[in-house]
Amino acid sequence: MRKLIFGCFAFFIYSRCFSQADDSLMIRHIADEILLHGKEYDNLHDLTKNIGARLTASPGFYKAEQWGLKTFQQSGADRYWFQECMVPHWLRGGRDEAIANMATQKKNLDVIALGNSLGTGAKGIKADVIEIRSFEELEKRKDEVKGKIVFYNYKFNPTFINTFQAYGNAVPYRSAGASRAAKYGALAVIVRSMTHSTDNNPHTGSLTYDTTLPKIPAIAVGLKDADWLDSVLSQKAITVSLKTNGHFLPDTIGHNVIGELTGSEFPDQYITVGGHLDSWDPAEGANDDGAGVVQTIEVLRTFKALGYKPKHTIRFVLFANEENGLRGGTKYADEAKAKNEKHIFALETDAGSFTPRGFNFGGTPEQLQKVRNWIPLLLPYGVYQINDGGGGSDVGPLKTNLNTPVSELLPDSQKYFDYHHARNDVFENVNKRELELGTINMAALIYLVDKYGL
Repeated sequence: MRKLIFGCFAFFIYSRCFSQADDSLMIRHIADEILLHGKEYDNLHDLTKNIGARLTASPGFYKAEQWGLKTFQQSGADRYWFQECMVPHWLRGGRDEAIANMATQKKNLDVIALGNSLGTGAKGIKADVIEIRSFEELEKRKDEVKGKIVFYNYKFNPTFINTFQAYGNAVPYRSAGASRAAKYGALAVIVRSMTHSTDNNPHTGSLTYDTTLPKIPAIAVGLKDADWLDSVLSQKAITVSLKTNGHFLPDTIGHNVIGELTGSEFPDQYITVGGHLDSWDPAEGANDDGAGVVQTIEVLRTFKALGYKPKHTIRFVLFANEENGLRGGTKYADEAKAKNEKHIFALETDAGSFTPRGFNFGGTPEQLQKVRNWIPLLLPYGVYQINDGGGGSDVGPLKTNLNTPVSELLPDSQKYFDYHHARNDVFENVNKRELELGTINMAALIYLVDKYGL
């Protein structure tokens, strides 16, 4: 009996070690293919330089849809198609302007209108500025707000090592600040940009209006100009002349772009990996989320180049309209639910092109532990943590609708908000090596989930 027990235990240990060695070798093959023959950096150059900004429903967005379908085909997808969805059609409508006026001086502020904001009208708005450093201060000074432009000067918290925490802490001033100021009669808002960078580039991004309140114009201002406003307002009054042109056209048709590798054993069970195809309009959307788009395509190309036959069907999705509506991710999950599809895992890449550090994971404690057991296989390629909770915006509806375990690649966060939603989010600010390492870890995680399940 002892010999039998010992023999079974030895076989278990041998099998486990053999399996880990086998997996390690496969991930090495994945890494070599990407590092030696990868196409994603060239694909990103093509996407950013030949198409550029991809605001939902813009000409660039529709060019990108066609580019995505063609690139899936060239990368070896078994199937590729458009998934139609209705998307919002917001237009910036022209150049955004803000001029600070004082008794003996005028200064042009570097500003950009927030996405989904409504413009000032042709005459613009001219009003005194009141500086507000928090929503708590807004409530205390609500009687001073009527007829003024509220300047929200809420800074990124520098003590958060993970800069996404600083973003999450500050972003309510961008998303809800206009309506909260409108409640007390403000005419417009200026928001300190969602960044801790040392330049003066303003950063756009979505706001959400409270439909029960006036929809007032909203702009973001670069940090140097925000600090200048702060210093001057501490000594004297400032009047700002503001003109923006944002407006909506009726909703229109957009598409998720989908490529697929068909499962060899479980073709009716799906693993999803994706990033969002749309971007804001000031720049090329290289980090947000051009990097995620080309990483998604590169995982497909790599599996195909290696002759890998997945057990489950893997779908590669370039989601529509993440930035100002989330219509693509919502449509994908709604259709999956309507078709009663079984989705076993979904991975998103939408946090920039930088050196990979880990993944967020949203699933059961048992699933989380299983994924964490794979960290030794990922560690040689930079990943050392799997955090409990989370998953990207576009795969979130799958978790809500189908209780699908979800995950998101976590690159190093220190530089991301230097470029996020700003005019310097360009190809030149993407490092080829870091981009490739992120893709290696994504492909490795997809391979492990496909092989072992969750």
